Amino acid sequence: MVVLSAPAKLTLSLRITGVRDDGYHLIDAEMVTLDLADTLEVEAGHEVVIEGGGEIDPDENLITRALALAGRDARVTVAKRIPPGAGLGGGSADAAAILRWAGYSDVEGAAQLGADVPFCLVGGRARVRGIGELIEPLEHIPRILTLLIPPFGCSTPAVYRRWDEMGGPRGSNGNDLEPAALEVEPRLDQYRRALEQATGQTARLAGSGSSWFVEGAYPGEGRIVVGTIPTGG
Repeated sequence: MVVLSAPAKLTLSLRITGVRDDGYHLIDAEMVTLDLADTLEVEAGHEVVIEGGGEIDPDENLITRALALAGRDARVTVAKRIPPGAGLGGGSADAAAILRWAGYSDVEGAAQLGADVPFCLVGGRARVRGIGELIEPLEHIPRILTLLIPPFGCSTPAVYRRWDEMGGPRGSNGNDLEPAALEVEPRLDQYRRALEQATGQTARLAGSGSSWFVEGAYPGEGRIVVGTIPTGG
């Protein structure tokens, strides 16, 4: 058995620079790897199991697809710590951990699995462009951040679709998807206000949501203090 770490990613800023003819959105983002991570146990076999017997979220199907992409087969048991649907790349991180284990390093190929998988494969801190496959590594900057994760997720396709319907608004806080996410899931606003009231800072949305974050350590109920790390796992 091999034990793998699958660290979460956080999108610190996100601009949408265009839409391809096939509907994929082009991005210009800064992403960092966090010390919040899932743990994967890999051994001989042919299935994906969530520890505790939970159902496999669609994100976790990325593990099966990552195994197929790398031409490998395995039984993978996942201990989840990254909340699904929180905009922290949990499924992408798990897929990237499998690709690293399999010795697969083609970021363009990894983009077939999802826009966040190439960054999760490389990790650290990077400028991410294209549909996620253009990774420009940046110098690691140690950061402490506080996350507030609502008890519900946001659908990334729904948020992008709403962004298109709204005419492609530019977010005022460094994330172009924030206005669309607030329309798709209005409950997000109460969690943003709660984090801002607790910290005195302007909260930023993580990717397409649902997590909000601020710089600094503000431990408290419903909040998670995390740090950035220089590698992907």
